[in-house]
Amino acid sequence: MSERTITAAPSFWVRHWQKVLALLFWVLLIGGYGWYAWRNSLSPREAAAALVDLLRGGAGPLLYIGVYLLRPLVLFPATVLTVVGGIVFGPVLGTIYTLLGSNGSALVAYAVGRFFGGSTPLAENDGTLGRYITRLRENSFTTIMTMRFIFVPYDLVNYLAGILRIGWRPFLLATALGSLPGTLAFVLFGASFKGDIATAEFSFDPRVFIASALIFVVSIVISRYFKRSETKEQ
Repeated sequence: MSERTITAAPSFWVRHWQKVLALLFWVLLIGGYGWYAWRNSLSPREAAAALVDLLRGGAGPLLYIGVYLLRPLVLFPATVLTVVGGIVFGPVLGTIYTLLGSNGSALVAYAVGRFFGGSTPLAENDGTLGRYITRLRENSFTTIMTMRFIFVPYDLVNYLAGILRIGWRPFLLATALGSLPGTLAFVLFGASFKGDIATAEFSFDPRVFIASALIFVVSIVISRYFKRSETKEQ
């Protein structure tokens, strides 16, 4: 009679130790930033003011893009960084650097979601999130672009796309197109002000501000159109 060898299933730690360590590092990173901000009474505006001083150096563009890439890991507001890009670099370079940074940060969050969500099942229920999960799996490009246009929280879309293992090419293209109006509006808004962000002492360029306002209105119109389409589909 042959003996059957029974092999014990690998423990949770053996199967997932990489993800556990990465998650602990991420929690420490967020906690460290939160503790530093609390310890120094640092609001997002004050953090942006300190960043402006650093960005005005020779390595400013690389530092700005690097900070943008790390932004989703510490949950720093993307809008604040986008306005800072306009203030420091002006409308043209600010737009270029912000597009590089924002789309790069979207890929960073997407990669994190893909790493942690490989074996995470997401139910397709009747709720709003469930409907988006179904549509992301069936038509990822259009769904992601729609979510960008209607201002679904930026990082939520990034992490969700990674968890669902949406192809990175349609994800990145839809993100770039869908985020463009809002990016332009906030960069131009920042570029219309020159001065000290910490003391709120600015000079003002009305032409750039009007351009920002017009693009923002266009983005709102686009958002309302897509939201109306969403309502009809539901």
